[in-house]
Amino acid sequence: MSALTLDKLESHLWKAADILRGAIDAADYKHYIFGLLFFKRLCDVWEEEYEERLKKYGDAELAADPDEHRFNIPKGHFWADVRKHTTNIGEYLNDAFRAVEDANLRLRGVFQDVDFNNKARFPDATLEKLLQHFETYRLRNADVEPDVLGQAYEYLIAQFADDAGKRGGEFYTPKMVVRLIVECLRPEEGISIYDPTCGSGGMLLEAVHHLERQGKNPKSLSLFGQERNLNTWAICQMNLFLHDIDDASIARGDTLLDPKHLTGDGTKAIRTFDRVLANPPFSLKEWGHDTWSKGDPFGRDRFGCPPKSYGDLAFVQHMIASLKSDGMLGVVLPHGVLFRGGAEGRIREGLLKEDLIEAVIGLATNLFYGAGIPACILIVRKNKPAVRKGKVLFINGVEHFVEGKAQNHLSDENVAALAKVFHDYTDVARLARVVPISEIAANDHNLNISRYVHVGEEAEDLDVAEEVEKLIELQAQRDAAAAKMMSFLKELGYVG
Repeated sequence: MSALTLDKLESHLWKAADILRGAIDAADYKHYIFGLLFFKRLCDVWEEEYEERLKKYGDAELAADPDEHRFNIPKGHFWADVRKHTTNIGEYLNDAFRAVEDANLRLRGVFQDVDFNNKARFPDATLEKLLQHFETYRLRNADVEPDVLGQAYEYLIAQFADDAGKRGGEFYTPKMVVRLIVECLRPEEGISIYDPTCGSGGMLLEAVHHLERQGKNPKSLSLFGQERNLNTWAICQMNLFLHDIDDASIARGDTLLDPKHLTGDGTKAIRTFDRVLANPPFSLKEWGHDTWSKGDPFGRDRFGCPPKSYGDLAFVQHMIASLKSDGMLGVVLPHGVLFRGGAEGRIREGLLKEDLIEAVIGLATNLFYGAGIPACILIVRKNKPAVRKGKVLFINGVEHFVEGKAQNHLSDENVAALAKVFHDYTDVARLARVVPISEIAANDHNLNISRYVHVGEEAEDLDVAEEVEKLIELQAQRDAAAAKMMSFLKELGYVG
């Protein structure tokens, strides 16, 4: 078998998806492809390790000992064992997946609820074709290095996100947006990195790739994350394992209601990290308002409780609570958090008074799956350099993008230019301005980027996103008033 190049591997994996296309929803078949890829890699590497140990020790029993392998594959549940069967293939695949999970504590839940034993979806003929396709190439370390396999897996995640459309945004943030955040945060060797809504793990891995590009040791990083969705958590775990990362701590659960990374000293204290980065779900409705409105048990609400319909600033406050005293965070947010009033306005005021906000970076429209509206990146630092204290840098990156047919994207040049402006921290015409917090306070703590950095004609000072948010808010107030009026009319007997 020939060694695999990245292009060849990417094409090979995407063709596996073609076998399932049509029979299974585009948003779902990624779980089956990822599961098979991971199982094939585990089995091939086990056999490679076995042959090396057998040659070294000359003892078959010792070569098969679980302690001699990164992951243990129980007897009778290898890929080759599944391939002995031509009927009820799905049943044997399911059994193998469960057996591998049971034999490896680190892999518990990694195959999630994937069920190949559904003959309406997976008749034996389809599974036979799929397994034959996966056997085209061997996936030992000698055939494909972890970096190459990991890159191919990341490619596949991006392709699945593109295929899934709006639902793709639930588990994938465009790579160049992630790179921009990481280039601003500049992680160093030996620090801890945390993503509280880690999706498929792209932000954590970009921190790893950043050190690799610098010629530094990525193994020195301590990686932490949490993800609520079981299937997405499993994708993240596989992603890290396929990149040869075994020691990341990725927890399952709702970060806002049940944070898993605590200090471990018996108190309900949030663990802190050197760098925190995330792309939480935009304007989440069911985020935990009922609990937080009574006082967050972990004390993350010290700037206030966000409104019921917008969970964005709950995630921001969780991230701030998760930050060391000299740490930095970068978070992707919808523009509404920059200017909406009420509870969010009071939270912004608190963040500005404590001088936590270092920069607000506006991004071009249509960069994210399922979100055509423009987004921004908020950079927070608990202890700013002296020259940046009492100031906020506004970067209006609305003109920095490459236009695509269905979706825009950032180029390497776009990322480099925006990151440079952040690190230079100086005024640039039509792009950036350093603004004193006193000026922002005089503007009612409004962080709307176009208020401080104009890219259009001077006369045009209208932010469409802001006006749409205002319209939605006014419509909600109107609907609430109408409902209240109708309840009064019912009480008075005018309405049945």
